[in-house]
Amino acid sequence: MNLKHHKTIIIAWISLLLIVSACDTPKSTRPSRQVVTHSNEVPKLPEKMIFFNQSLSLLDLDIKERLDREILVNTYFQSSTSLAIKRSARYFPTLERILKEEGVPEDFKYLCVIESNLSNVISPAGAAGFWQFMPGTAPEYGLKVTPEIDERNHLEKSTRAACKLIKNNYRLFNDWVNACAAYNRGPGGLLRDMESQGVKHFFDTEMNPETARYVFRIMALKLIMEHPTAYGYHIPFETRYSPIKSREIQINMPIKNLALWARQQGTSLKIIHLLNPWILTNQLSLNAIPCAVKVPANKHVLGVFKK
Repeated sequence: MNLKHHKTIIIAWISLLLIVSACDTPKSTRPSRQVVTHSNEVPKLPEKMIFFNQSLSLLDLDIKERLDREILVNTYFQSSTSLAIKRSARYFPTLERILKEEGVPEDFKYLCVIESNLSNVISPAGAAGFWQFMPGTAPEYGLKVTPEIDERNHLEKSTRAACKLIKNNYRLFNDWVNACAAYNRGPGGLLRDMESQGVKHFFDTEMNPETARYVFRIMALKLIMEHPTAYGYHIPFETRYSPIKSREIQINMPIKNLALWARQQGTSLKIIHLLNPWILTNQLSLNAIPCAVKVPANKHVLGVFKK
């Protein structure tokens, strides 16, 4: 038997052993199946949908095809849409509550999905937070932006600020779709576009490419996230990100060392920043107080919640 043939027999035996070993692996130790699956079929668009509490016809050819484009793009943008569905379980309850309290249609929660994918990201232009406020605009709506804190990342405060902006747009246009488009284009820009074209509604206006897609992206995410399985997203509820139970501590005096203060509360600086992403540093000075800081509802030790 030559050396080459001997090596072939050894490789064959090793391969057989690996196959047998894999078959004997207990089911409990095998990796779980991917929860996102797709076929080549996308559900047919409905003839109408409820959007911003109004019945919207989808029979218009232009509206139908523009929405169909966004459905296709977001259906097959698997990682981003999967994360949005998972995060929605954590953040939608808060968004829905505040939108209701402020008298803004609940569908505006999907604006956060297309703006930030429900995360505190910073855009290349400097917009930040779920609602993507620019640093110059944020103070106009009561949000503090300093080197120490950035309330654009404060979910509750930024949502109320966004509601104020949206309602200002609604008072100007008396239409929620136009108010939504103006969130992206700016009310002045949308008015100029409409007046120059002699029209009064977003759906009748030729817009810049970004704003032209803006409302349709929100409509598409609403359809997909309300009916995820129809669009191929089989994400069990137990795999979605549940809300983190917390309690608030009112801060009326500066905190020079937030990490030390966190340990005194039975938690860590990492968890303080996780629950309060608007805090950017390891301190809270006079400029940041009074404020309410969230801490875990249960004691937190070494990165593990006590039950």
